Amino acid sequence: MEKKDIKSLTLAELTEEMKALGEPAFRARQIYEWMHKKMAGDYEEMSNISKALKQKLKENFEYTSLKAVRVQESKIDETKKFLFALSDGNVIESVFMKYKFGNSVCISSQVGCRMGCKFCASTLDGVERNLLPSEMLDQIYSIARITGEKISRVVVMGSGEPLDNYDNLLKFITLLTDENGINMGQRNLTVSTCGIVPNILRLAEEKLSINLAISLHASNNEKRKELMPIANKYEIHEVLDACRTYFDKTGRQLTFEYSLVSGVNDTEEDARELSELLKGINAVVNLIPVNPIKERTFRPTDRAGALAFKNKLEKNRINVTIRREMGRDIDGACGQLRRRHLEEDS
Repeated sequence: MEKKDIKSLTLAELTEEMKALGEPAFRARQIYEWMHKKMAGDYEEMSNISKALKQKLKENFEYTSLKAVRVQESKIDETKKFLFALSDGNVIESVFMKYKFGNSVCISSQVGCRMGCKFCASTLDGVERNLLPSEMLDQIYSIARITGEKISRVVVMGSGEPLDNYDNLLKFITLLTDENGINMGQRNLTVSTCGIVPNILRLAEEKLSINLAISLHASNNEKRKELMPIANKYEIHEVLDACRTYFDKTGRQLTFEYSLVSGVNDTEEDARELSELLKGINAVVNLIPVNPIKERTFRPTDRAGALAFKNKLEKNRINVTIRREMGRDIDGACGQLRRRHLEEDS
């Protein structure tokens, strides 16, 4: 019999499971609190649960508890990058970042990625599988346990395409924001997508208050196709129409991520086209000098070029920021640390 994934169960689902085991309903709340408030590493840490019940739990349920196989800390900005081992031998990466407003964690949603974006290390070996809700949650819990720090914001922007793992993503959001768990506010959660239009529209109907970030990275569809294969399926104006719908349904401001690649998408013409493209959309453009990866020849726009691009957008009344670069000295780009680990093990 295949064991159920206990950390992916809602409190209501766990209550039903306890009843099926002949246990009183209050046991579900105790176990749920241990998992999602106290962030217990295993059943043995649950001090008010009997040995007999712990044995039942071990026999019937898998308990996701990620193991850090590598931790790198930046000498520049206290950013920490974690490589976690999953129970099936796969590895994923997560990032802990300290800001003035609080601590953020960037988590992965898949093992690898199948979107094929040309500047991203996550996608070089394709996708292995989707992450379970528990595996997404435990990246946050494990980092909180290891660092001893409170996590105030979460970004689903690591390896993988979150909207390609839609059902597990929704369950993860339900558990993360549940008042019976760590009760993170939905407005402190950002989900990033390369632009899977049908699932942006589905997400708009979910009655959530999460922030949506769109990986745009180009000012027209032809250039976007060169960088992002998803543009062959969903044209750039389709993506923007879906974004408008998301804003209309949720009222949440959008972020457009734009990786600046020297000589590719950082020209004066790109700035003009991007301004025209985003006119009238309630959004902020987040400029990101692309993180170099050794498998590609892309190089980041220099600081002066990024500032010039920013100024051109601002003159056209586009809200724009330049992302503070975090963890460049510790394989900061998505997928770099995992790929290096796999190469060393092969």
